[in-house]
This record gives sequence, structure tokens and C-alpha cells, in this order.
Amino acid sequence: MRLIADLNGIRVAVLGAGRIGSSLAWALRKCGFEVIATARRDETLESVRRLGITAIRDNRGAVESSDVVVISVKPYQLPHLASEVRGFVNDKLVVSVVAGVRRATLERVLQANTVYRAMPNINIRIGMSATALSGVIDGVNSNIVEKMFKCAGTTYWVPEEWLDVWTALVGSLPAYVAVIVDSLVLGAISMGFPRDLATKAVLDTIKATAEHLSLRTVHPAELRDEVTTPGGVTIEGLKVLESRGVPASMIEVIEKSAMKAEKLGSSIEDLVEKLMKNPI
Repeated sequence: MRLIADLNGIRVAVLGAGRIGSSLAWALRKCGFEVIATARRDETLESVRRLGITAIRDNRGAVESSDVVVISVKPYQLPHLASEVRGFVNDKLVVSVVAGVRRATLERVLQANTVYRAMPNINIRIGMSATALSGVIDGVNSNIVEKMFKCAGTTYWVPEEWLDVWTALVGSLPAYVAVIVDSLVLGAISMGFPRDLATKAVLDTIKATAEHLSLRTVHPAELRDEVTTPGGVTIEGLKVLESRGVPASMIEVIEKSAMKAEKLGSSIEDLVEKLMKNPI
């Protein structure tokens, strides 16, 4: 296993500068890492270059010039990428943000010795992702991985078998929150409230409530009860949520999404294995 002893001057290659890859590259550059990114399309290359990041098409060249390699491609693109860099990453620290592909598979198809997985969410675009990290916590390589993703938000070390639940809970959560925000705003509009004011008020209140729960470390039900007065406005709304089965539905949302993530992960693993045997 490769160990990088010095955190200073670490060079990172981000292979696949899509939404997640380019956002991570930008965050790493702001933190002082030396970054080179790769992409296939001219538009993507130019977009990354406008961020002040070196961007090229040559994946192997990027790997050879770097200490850390981030794999940020679609799962179906992994076999082709592996064919380009296999044999050149065995002494590199490799971090994959590819959904559904296990570390053991990555180690095999890339012929890599040191592989970590990271699962950020779309909030990495504003440097506020909650990112799950999985791999050997050795105090050296793991420190580098953690430092990298702390440049883009908060980090949490989890066992690899938890990543499907993480994907359902944290990866998908921005979509669920967006639906909730939109629905609340539409409710206000239906009562004659202006959209802009409703949107800002809802977002401010959600942000403050999250901070409130974080700072006080109380159970969410305790805060709910503090807001709810007998015979008041809040209990009337809570009755609607209960009668429509919203709390139970939110539990099911996570359960069903996690099962889907697990199923997709198995399908992706099968696809990668198939494509490795029969490259496109």
C-alpha cells in the first residue's frame, strides 16, 4: 500500500470532470492542492480551464503526473478508463466517486493497491457536500482523502456496506428537500402569499431549524413539541401530515431508495465485469 507522508504539494488528477468531478477539482484547487482534470468534450475542458484548472484529454498523462487519482466517470465508462490507466495507478492513492462499484472491483479492474470510495452529493457544487468515505483508516492515506473532501464540505467515515443507505439518505436528500420546499411554497401561494417571499422564508427557516437541531443536539420530536401548542396552528398541520401518512412515507422513501441503490450497485458490478471481458 502506498503511503504519502507529506500533505504539502500533493498533486491530484481528477479523471472525469463532470458535475461532481469539476466541483471537486475546484474545491481542491481552492484548498491549495495541485489539480489536473480530464474530460473528453471540448466544452467541458474549456469550462474547467475557466476555473483556473489544467484540463486535458490524456487520462494516462494526468495519472503519471499525480500522486492521487480521483475516478469520477459514469459506471459504464469505467472499463474504458481502466484500459487506459491500468498498470499506472498501482503506486497511486486512488479515490473513486463512481456509484455502485465496490473497492474490491476497483482494485481488480484498475490494478490498484490503495483504493478509497467517496460518496458526495450535489451540494459539492457549492462546497457544502456531506460526503461518506470508505476505506482503510491508516492515518496517512486516509488523512489525505479526508482533507480532500473536507475542502468540499463535511466528511463521515462509514463501512462500505452502508454506502447504499448513504446514497438513499444523503445522496438523494437534496431532491427530497427540494420537493418539500416547493410544496410548502405552493401552499403559501395558494393562500395568496407571494412566491419570492415564501421561498426565502422557507429556506431561511429550514436552514435555521437544521442549525437549531445541530447546536442543541435534541431529538427532533422535542423541537416539534416545543413549537406545538394545544389547539394551535401547528397541531392542525401535524394532523394533516399524520393523516396523509407523511412520516411513514418518509421512512419508506429511505428504505425503498436504499434497496434500489443496492440493486443498481449489483447491476453496475455486473455491467463492469461484462464490459471488462468484452470492451466496447
